[in-house]
Amino acid sequence: MTIERRTFADKPTLAIELAEAVAERIRTAIAERGSAAIAVSGGSTPARFFQSLGKTKDIDWSKVIVTLVDERWVDETSDRSNALLVNERMLQGPAAVARFFPLYSGGDEPDIAGVAKTNALLADLPQPFAAVVLGMGNDGHTASFFPGGDTLAEALASPGPTIAIRAPGAGEPRITFTLPRLLHTDGLYLHIEGEEKAAVLDTALGDGPIEDMPIRAVLRSGHAVNVYWCP
Repeated sequence: MTIERRTFADKPTLAIELAEAVAERIRTAIAERGSAAIAVSGGSTPARFFQSLGKTKDIDWSKVIVTLVDERWVDETSDRSNALLVNERMLQGPAAVARFFPLYSGGDEPDIAGVAKTNALLADLPQPFAAVVLGMGNDGHTASFFPGGDTLAEALASPGPTIAIRAPGAGEPRITFTLPRLLHTDGLYLHIEGEEKAAVLDTALGDGPIEDMPIRAVLRSGHAVNVYWCP
């Protein structure tokens, strides 16, 4: 494992530092490749980080594409939508000119046609990602790699780019980038907050099957993982 753990005093400080780390990845990718794509996670944890990154002025946001690590299969107007959070918290101010690639492509279920439509959109996504920012649940899931997921094994191995997945702990059906596609990145970050998440990470770093705690697939991938944590 190549895990670098950084601890911050509080959530605002973590958000600022993570935003600067990702911003530097974006600037480097634009300088080297002419554009940059980042994939970010939803949920409540990254809201401050989104706001900090979106306010960064020394990025040519017109050359940036933002997408999601995973998404609930819900419309962007739903308060359960990760896309809604990104649009409201990050793609404002300087970042308003960035392009956003959603994963939800319409319909009630992420069927074969829906996933194919999403994957067709993602064909224009620059590779590799400049940065991928993951979160982690108390059950050890990351992205939509949930314990008990009906396509978990495929999601951890398929070139993707995305796959539909359903799991007991996931709520709605979901669509997620596959692990190989997420690992194709210049910088891989794991953003977690609170003592409970720190304990979950410690458990995940120990022995045990990936199926029980899918975050282990990331931690054992050999890719450098930058863990950003605060109490």
